[in-house]
Amino acid sequence: MYRCMTRSVCSGGRVCSAFVPPYTQSPSWMLRNTAEERHHSLAEQHWKCSVRCVSSAARKRRSLRSAFPVLEQPLQPIHQHVYEANLRNSNACHKKFIELREKVRKGGGENAIARHTQRNRKLLVRDRLRLLLDDEDFLELSPFAGLGLPYGDIPSAGCLTGIGRINGLWCVFIANDATVKGGTAYPITVKKQLRAQEVAIQNRLPCVYLVDSGGAFLPLQSEIFPDKNQGGRTFYNEAIMSAMKIPQVSVVCGSCTAGGAYIPTMAEEAVMVHRIGTIFLGGPPLVKAATGEEVTPEDLGGARLHAEVSGCVDHFAWEEKEAYDYTRNIISTLNFQLPEEEEEDEEKMKKRRAEEEPLYSSEELLGLAPQSYHYSLDVKMVISRLTDGSRFQEFKARYGTTLVTGFAKIHGHLVGIVANNGELSYQAALKGSHFVQLCDQRDIPLLFLQNTAPTAALTLSITQAEINSNRLKAQGSMLSAVACASVPKITMVIGGCYGADSYAMCGRAFDPNFLFLWPNAKVSLTAPGHAHSLLPPDSEQEEEEKKKQEDNFNRRLKEESSAFFSSGRLWDDGVILPQDTRKVLRDCLDIIKQQQYQLSTEKLQSTLLRM
Repeated sequence: MYRCMTRSVCSGGRVCSAFVPPYTQSPSWMLRNTAEERHHSLAEQHWKCSVRCVSSAARKRRSLRSAFPVLEQPLQPIHQHVYEANLRNSNACHKKFIELREKVRKGGGENAIARHTQRNRKLLVRDRLRLLLDDEDFLELSPFAGLGLPYGDIPSAGCLTGIGRINGLWCVFIANDATVKGGTAYPITVKKQLRAQEVAIQNRLPCVYLVDSGGAFLPLQSEIFPDKNQGGRTFYNEAIMSAMKIPQVSVVCGSCTAGGAYIPTMAEEAVMVHRIGTIFLGGPPLVKAATGEEVTPEDLGGARLHAEVSGCVDHFAWEEKEAYDYTRNIISTLNFQLPEEEEEDEEKMKKRRAEEEPLYSSEELLGLAPQSYHYSLDVKMVISRLTDGSRFQEFKARYGTTLVTGFAKIHGHLVGIVANNGELSYQAALKGSHFVQLCDQRDIPLLFLQNTAPTAALTLSITQAEINSNRLKAQGSMLSAVACASVPKITMVIGGCYGADSYAMCGRAFDPNFLFLWPNAKVSLTAPGHAHSLLPPDSEQEEEEKKKQEDNFNRRLKEESSAFFSSGRLWDDGVILPQDTRKVLRDCLDIIKQQQYQLSTEKLQSTLLRM
């Protein structure tokens, strides 16, 4: 209550009337005197006022000073053999990461790039982003999506998605890459676009679509068109985002055919580029087949037609650069009020940055990234290389020690950290449940560092059955706490993501705002080498046949548990290098915080209607 009341006070101590619902007086209040009624009404207004009504005075306040103890976690000689084994594995993973990144950045290959730039006279997708965004330092989402799929490699799933700054404002972008299969949408393309829209909805981020697509890949239409979370969901999300007052801008910088034609027409503002942008349900070949009439793409659905005749687009651009200038100007009209940057002298800024940096090098995270669960070092060593000044205020330090919980700051953002340090035991799960609820009560974002145990303990005795039953109940409590926590959640898989324990640690199914993997991470029901836990214990199969089946399972687990296999299917938001973790967390926390700077988010309005 007090938290909501504090945040709902506008400058001068008045309640922001735009966000206060009308007070309905019940018969029981009729007997109260006028002063009591006014007092109750004001309390009700304070209680119901939106938490996003942040005053300019409140934004200038600084957070409480933290006196968190320093986490002394240097590398010890006893750690050396484990550290070196992990480092060798991390270097091999890093090499694969670089190879796949180069493959993805080549898009559809040299011939497709030449056709795109020379014959079609269009910019490459990353060149478009350079013109649109403030700088090239953006958070790209799922760059390895589309690799190693049954229907072939689709580099970057045929589109780039991510979050970058436009005029200082974090915005989601969804940009088709027409060098990959002509911008054709595959099932993984649709999945990636829907995930980007989900990020925009969850974090209330403006969304910019750079449309250059030839429509759906027809041979796989059954996996693109009919279901709830397939192609049509894109347009449903656009309508919902508009109703939620999440701004959307579309730039038509290429083909926009069939279902794709709805993307710009459902956005709040649309920009279209002359001669290269087209919008139509059926192209010239379809018109000729249906009516026998020959028509050019420009006459059928070019920028001049839609800007001057149909009114489907709002801004006409002669060239691509002009289109992105228009888009940047549109973003500057959005009703956001960003906090003013404090002016500090250079010496003071250098000193503050030095205080914020961890005491230990982030490069050491390469040796702390476990090649397997049995090569895990104390997770506090990882925490001490991520937090400001390596400071960490641990919570319940002596209880349930296989789960580490506590408070820290990352680039000035206060976070609650939940980190695996062994099996998620009964005590650890109770501790985790308590801490998650505590952070939810205090509106503190949660950071999960996930490295779960390979398998659950087998029930071979009455004592073990009791332990497992108690642990199951405690984990159920933690699952509920994580699922119901309304604060932002970020999950970083630093090791294993195995079985039901991964749900308690806010796995993909539990809807974290962001989920990233380290290249060494493993994602599977059980770890490679532990396939026996999935096989029936009292099987009547012969020993040799059973061993063969177990080997096949382990081989498959090894292949399918790879971080790159996971990312290729978009089970995460991307694979990141361990040494980049702190920077990625900073960007995620900045992005999450931005939603409080949008004004009038709770004002009721109907769905936006275009002409």
